[in-house]
Amino acid sequence: METKSNSSTPLRFIKKLTLGIGVAIFASSLQAETINLSYNGAPDAEKNAVHLFATNLKKIVEEKTNGEVTLKLYPNSMLGEEQERMEQVINSPSLNVASFGGISPLFPEIFVSAIPFMFDDFDSARAFFDEGEYWKAARKAFYEKTGAHIMAVVEEGGFLAFTNNQRPIHTPADFDGLRFRAMDKSQVALYESFGASGTPIPWTEVYLALRTGVADGQMNPPMYIILGSLYEVQKYLTLANIQYSDQFLVANDDLLKNLSDENRKLLEDAVVEANAINRKAVESQVESRIQYLSEQGMEVYRPSAEDLQKFKDVGQPSYLAWLNEQSIDKKWIDMALKDAENVK
Repeated sequence: METKSNSSTPLRFIKKLTLGIGVAIFASSLQAETINLSYNGAPDAEKNAVHLFATNLKKIVEEKTNGEVTLKLYPNSMLGEEQERMEQVINSPSLNVASFGGISPLFPEIFVSAIPFMFDDFDSARAFFDEGEYWKAARKAFYEKTGAHIMAVVEEGGFLAFTNNQRPIHTPADFDGLRFRAMDKSQVALYESFGASGTPIPWTEVYLALRTGVADGQMNPPMYIILGSLYEVQKYLTLANIQYSDQFLVANDDLLKNLSDENRKLLEDAVVEANAINRKAVESQVESRIQYLSEQGMEVYRPSAEDLQKFKDVGQPSYLAWLNEQSIDKKWIDMALKDAENVK
């Protein structure tokens, strides 16, 4: 009897094999964790240090986890303004880099970390956050209040400097009668202590406000002065090292809990590594950015130690009084000032 050839067997085998591979790939893709990371500012690593941090974090996380965890970046406040993004990171598995505008409505004690003239240099500011008791307690209290975690203090441009288009500012007396753009109410209090007035103006409106005379000046690190082209409408730059310029990486609690122990540790390590890269990049570019602003026509003043002390003697007590008006427990202020003294 002639045996019937089963020529369809190899084809069925190939189909099954292909289907199996497809299912495996699909299953693998389901296991991959994609995390949204939102933040302010343009997607320009040269001009926006927060974007530099985000891109490095994405790269390092994906390399360390072999693609098991991936980050999707949302710069330019694509997922909403500060408070909207904070609501998202508290209520959904995500990451967010928040400024004081995002953190302070939930945790006003964050303003204590911005006491003016508290740090002499980068090393002391970094040690304050890396080693200090205030910051350890603040992170714990923030979690207890919100259920979210502050994973890192992200350096965004160095120290804040004063700019204006009316006259050089060498001492607090030079502020008399000037109008300044303020980022928040704490800055209003600082300007008023110097004899100037302060008006909160959103970052997106700062250039126009300065150009039209709504405000005479503002304060930001050199990076933001360049990012906003403020040198076109500001003549004088005073490098008073007012406050350390930073933002805060916030993580959703469920996100961290649902990662495997290994991947959570890898994410935490990646945050430290990306932050170290940011710190080096920011500090290395401060002087070249100041030089650029000088070349654009800004008159740069570096206060003497004596003049810096005059700014501190007037500005810091006023800011501390303002903190007391916000009903912030004095223990936070005492802890922060002690830490700042210890890291000098």
